[in-house]
Amino acid sequence: MLEGLDLSRVVCLDIETVPGFESFAELDSVMQEYWTRKAERMKIPESTAEELYFEKGGIFAEFGKIICITVGIFTKDQSTFRLKSFAGDDEAALLKDFFSTMHKVLNSGSYTLCGHNIKEFDIPWICRRAVVHRLALPRALDVAGKKPWEVPFMDTMELWKFGDRKSFVSLKLMTHMLGIPSPKDDIDGSEVAGVYWYEKDLPRIVRYCEKDVGAVGQLLLRLRNQPLLEPEKIVTV
Repeated sequence: MLEGLDLSRVVCLDIETVPGFESFAELDSVMQEYWTRKAERMKIPESTAEELYFEKGGIFAEFGKIICITVGIFTKDQSTFRLKSFAGDDEAALLKDFFSTMHKVLNSGSYTLCGHNIKEFDIPWICRRAVVHRLALPRALDVAGKKPWEVPFMDTMELWKFGDRKSFVSLKLMTHMLGIPSPKDDIDGSEVAGVYWYEKDLPRIVRYCEKDVGAVGQLLLRLRNQPLLEPEKIVTV
């Protein structure tokens, strides 16, 4: 599987998101109204709109913000997987830095972006938040109006479906099944908001994001039936 893929031209990517504010009360009145409607549709018993905002606000680009983007790429000989992270409290500055640094990758058309559920979460999130901040979308991300087969992204969850449209498999489950060290050994996605807003520990979230990207890189090797990289071969630059 994926035998003809040049891994050195694949850029693995993951983002971490949180509610845009620490509390529901900090939303303006219009956003509070829209969130309350959304919370009602969730139909989660014994949970208020205020509670759900902190628990679920980071899932929706309209109510949250990106605090970390990590990318990873194999060296030409596939002996090393290099990670780079863009993180911070200022989402607009983070996105500008990401777009600027990744200009060649995002505009050349010769690289493929890859991630787990990247098509339904990471890429739409980046695009929507860029529009909010009035940032021009790089060519690779500007996919509005394109046909599905024209969208230049590789999704490891989609690869695992093998054509099954109903299936959803988490990164944690896939790594466990395929003998890859779990990226969720410290925190998982449900804890990111608390670590960010209450513990103020962004570096911990960056490490978590980097583990996710490292796991995606290992997944690509596993899907190609190649040996996994030793942990010391996954490095941050």
